[in-house]
Amino acid sequence: MKLSIKAMGIAAAICWGGGIFLIGVGNLISDTYGVAFLEVIASIYPGYSMSSTFGSVIVATLYGALDGAIIGFVFGWVYNRFAGNSGS
Repeated sequence: MKLSIKAMGIAAAICWGGGIFLIGVGNLISDTYGVAFLEVIASIYPGYSMSSTFGSVIVATLYGALDGAIIGFVFGWVYNRFAGNSGS
């Protein structure tokens, strides 16, 4: 069975970007929530800093959505390459 590469990319973008968004908003509500996770995100994505503003949450969410989409597309493509036409 083949995966839809487009659907895989969109689903991964929504999951990863949405996860970063929810943790970022949780950190805006409570300063101690998700600090370690957001520090890792800040070290990976250039331009994002833990400044506790909604704008920085949006920047991280956009980076996460783009990153998730790329990883989803690549995963779907690799899966389809190895799945082949097994007939099962």
